Amino acid sequence: MAKIKFVHTYDYIISLENLLEAWREFIRGKHLKKDVQIFESDLMDNIVSLHEDLSNYTYRHGSYEAFNISDPKPRNIHKATVRDRLVHHAIYRALYPFFDRTFISDSFSCRNKQGTHRALNRLRSFAFRVSHNHTRSCWILKCDIRKFFANINHQILRSILAEYISDKNILWLLDRVIDSFNSGQSGVGLPLGNLTSQLLVNIYMNKFDQFMKHKIKAKYYLRYADDFVILAESKKYLIGLIPVLVRFLSIELKLELHPQKVFIKTIASGVDFLGWTHFTDHRVLRVASRRRMFKKLWQNSSSKSVKSYLGLLKHGNTDKIKNKIYINFNERKIVFNNKASPFSRG
Repeated sequence: MAKIKFVHTYDYIISLENLLEAWREFIRGKHLKKDVQIFESDLMDNIVSLHEDLSNYTYRHGSYEAFNISDPKPRNIHKATVRDRLVHHAIYRALYPFFDRTFISDSFSCRNKQGTHRALNRLRSFAFRVSHNHTRSCWILKCDIRKFFANINHQILRSILAEYISDKNILWLLDRVIDSFNSGQSGVGLPLGNLTSQLLVNIYMNKFDQFMKHKIKAKYYLRYADDFVILAESKKYLIGLIPVLVRFLSIELKLELHPQKVFIKTIASGVDFLGWTHFTDHRVLRVASRRRMFKKLWQNSSSKSVKSYLGLLKHGNTDKIKNKIYINFNERKIVFNNKASPFSRG
């Protein structure tokens, strides 16, 4: 089946109009950042200069500022310059609406109107169907791709993009972004922190998603970033799938499953996915997620922080946790009922 083709031109992506719209989107919530203020102090000259470099094909992507975060596990983030991040936004504005239409409906990461909560609800719906309204065993194969962003192969990514994009100039610009980073070996890796990286990894993994849905015909498959699950009535069927998945990921995408993060369990025994432990008819916050939440609330008891976590807790069976928290908005702190420790269980 012939793939649909991207219709926007290079001139559209680098136009002053698109760059200005990209700036308006990029600037939201960043007005107080020093590097943003410096760029904004001479905004039109900076945008015109960028437009000229893109028009003349003299644009070169700059270096990255690296730093570490814990969210919750340690991650190495690479931050591009404001100038380069503006280019990322200009590219994203044009490419995202097109590629989003090519993705399967059960891909949930970094997509409008998708997200974590929809993925959780989809998993619950799948479990209900596979178990025939909780009257039969529902088995779940859960997998995680090892060092996902760090192992994206540039050449494979380029070939996938070229299947959809005919404009050589757009491909040239995408090459500038893709080749601006490697994770230790040449031609491999995308930076955590680029807006374009979020889209590019979904384009990359769409090849696997399509394989799962149309070749394997895994009706009850869903993916969130590098985590994916497959539900079935048969444990034997899921065990047999593992070498097929390993082979496809290795040959087609140069990726591998994390050896310590491949599990087959029944939904009745509890399946850990996206920060929640899922059971037949309910889900509870994972122990590590709960402890991390209490720790952060203990450190920051602002009403905004509290409301954010209470919003999160609405998506599961969390009455016991919510009952432990008494919010005193005037003092802007958390008071734990019965003087419970923020790290206590329950």
